[in-house]
Amino acid sequence: MPQRLVITGRSQEPRARFTEELRRLRSERGLSLRDLAKEVGWDSSQFSKLESGQTLGGPEVVQALDQFYGTPGLLVTLWELAVADPTQFKEQYRRYMVLEAEATSLWQYSVSRPPGLLQTAGYAREALAAGGLKGEELDQQVEARTGRRKVLEGDDPPPFRVLLSEAVLRNSLRDHREWWGQLERLAEAAAQPNITVHVLPFGSGLHGLDSTDVMFLRLLDGRTVAYAENDVHGELIDEPSKVERFHRTYDAVRDLALPPAESQKFILRMLEEVPCEPSA
Repeated sequence: MPQRLVITGRSQEPRARFTEELRRLRSERGLSLRDLAKEVGWDSSQFSKLESGQTLGGPEVVQALDQFYGTPGLLVTLWELAVADPTQFKEQYRRYMVLEAEATSLWQYSVSRPPGLLQTAGYAREALAAGGLKGEELDQQVEARTGRRKVLEGDDPPPFRVLLSEAVLRNSLRDHREWWGQLERLAEAAAQPNITVHVLPFGSGLHGLDSTDVMFLRLLDGRTVAYAENDVHGELIDEPSKVERFHRTYDAVRDLALPPAESQKFILRMLEEVPCEPSA
């Protein structure tokens, strides 16, 4: 009779499992958070937030912990699973997030805000706070949104074409330094080989996406799905005829936009107009 598998009793939810392992490893060493901070060289408050699930941190601190505990790759692997876990997003977005992470190419039109994939933490925080989030939920959603940038990273990132209404570049944040950082991020993205940015300037006329953000995802099986969103409603669209109609509308809007080189210059001009640059 085969031996029965031992069940650990530990969480199967990626974020919770990551924090459990962090607490377990520190407890086995008999270390306080302050002791760990002295050994690893990071602030104890950072480890407190990691172990409580308030933040997932970045790869550098997780790699440092892997090295300290002698668990090569374990914590980094758990961290990657936690960052990619769709349950960190609100339920209505989870299916889309799974598809986004698997997409082989992406296209987007943005009406008034930078695409989530290109938002800085400062921009994401103000945007999400404006939607009513606060406290720990706000922290987690900011981290979830900025974590999406992993989709565009790696050795062979998917191509991403972005159309930005000029309103995206005019609707600034209250904090000028954070706004400068967001515009800089867009300028940097426009220079990346896998990202193509077009600016649709004011005065281009009415078009079929005037009030609708839309994202297209090409999937591994060759299908294309769309996600369309306005101020009150978002919808994942996978019916081929509807996706095709949206795609034709997107192409028509792209024809009205500035070419990539001119668009990059446009963003740089906007960057120069910000009242104050961030302090060093």
